[in-house]
Amino acid sequence: MTVLLEILVAALLVLGGTFGLIGSFGLLKLKDPMQRLHPATKATTIGVGAALVASVLHLLLIGAGISWHEILVTLFLFLTAPLSALFLAKTHILRSLDPKVLPPTGTDAAWATLPRGK
Repeated sequence: MTVLLEILVAALLVLGGTFGLIGSFGLLKLKDPMQRLHPATKATTIGVGAALVASVLHLLLIGAGISWHEILVTLFLFLTAPLSALFLAKTHILRSLDPKVLPPTGTDAAWATLPRGK
């Protein structure tokens, strides 16, 4: 059973490194900021997440117990990386729009993602 767990830990580390490499390559090769957002988010979520899960499994394998810190970091990463990418994409889209085509906000304030003088 330990050999299978060691193979699983090694596979997760290789998977995490592969996604990190692909994400870095995507950041270098893609031209548009909206295109660059996708590989960075996927590399972070899947690559670092796989490395953290491999670390948790390794600690279980050597008998050190469950690492709650790494589990919480993994959950935090899986929740925040896609949400931050969504907010960055929405901000980029709204900043490139003309404020005149946006619907009214219903208040005296302008849209939060657009500067006042525009």
